[in-house]
Amino acid sequence: MPNYQLSIINYQLSKMYPVLFKFGQIAIYTYGLFIALGFLAGISVAKKEAVRVGEDPDKMMDICFYILISAIIASRLFYVVVNLEMFLSAPLDIFKIWNGGLVFYGGFIGAAVTAFIYLKKHRMPLWKTLDILAPSLALGHFLGRIGCFFAGCCYGKVCHLPWAITFSHPDSLAPTGIPLHPTQLYSALNNLMIFGFLWLFRRRKKFDGQLCWIYVLIYGITRSVIEVFRGDDRGDFIFGVLSVSQTIGIIMAIIAIVMLIFLSKKTSSDFRN
Repeated sequence: MPNYQLSIINYQLSKMYPVLFKFGQIAIYTYGLFIALGFLAGISVAKKEAVRVGEDPDKMMDICFYILISAIIASRLFYVVVNLEMFLSAPLDIFKIWNGGLVFYGGFIGAAVTAFIYLKKHRMPLWKTLDILAPSLALGHFLGRIGCFFAGCCYGKVCHLPWAITFSHPDSLAPTGIPLHPTQLYSALNNLMIFGFLWLFRRRKKFDGQLCWIYVLIYGITRSVIEVFRGDDRGDFIFGVLSVSQTIGIIMAIIAIVMLIFLSKKTSSDFRN
């Protein structure tokens, strides 16, 4: 693509508005809108997949609702803990989630705990249900990252490549007037590709739990790579090298490999018996 076309695209993207509409004191934040769209898209895909594999779509809606609430709370708490000093001087900012600041891994852990409790209580098949939810999570996360881009949160380091984005809106959470890596778009594209792969692979899976752990494996690796280009505050670094998110991503990827091997062997053993 010629440089002048990239410049036009860059200019248009830089004008993205964190606030979509404002009616008096009521504001519709673009970030929140895309989070809502992500949830609606995810739950729609989960219901469709539940019907296909013979699970109750109504229960799938219920679990998606509980997962959403727990994920938002846990992801915000994780962000607050990682950036504690920032909130000590302004504790009320903890509740301003429309300004961005939801850490995916915090939400993922909160959602996983909630899902486990719900599935145990309602006696739903654990791995089969998580396989249903995995593509939905990737799709919802894709839309959520678009919301991050509008808000300017999760921004990248200084970048001089042709696709660098220079934010110009005064309400953007990203630094303005500086060309940055569009890490929000890297993450969005990454999640969209993960969704596409899981959606195509779901009919070919060999055992329950395979989709879930493939998702964790791919996301853990790719997120750790994208972290290299992030320019926002990453909190404390482990051994001065790895960010908290990179560390969690690598650990989750290792766990995913172990679980894929374990479930594969268990399925083979059950089949022989």
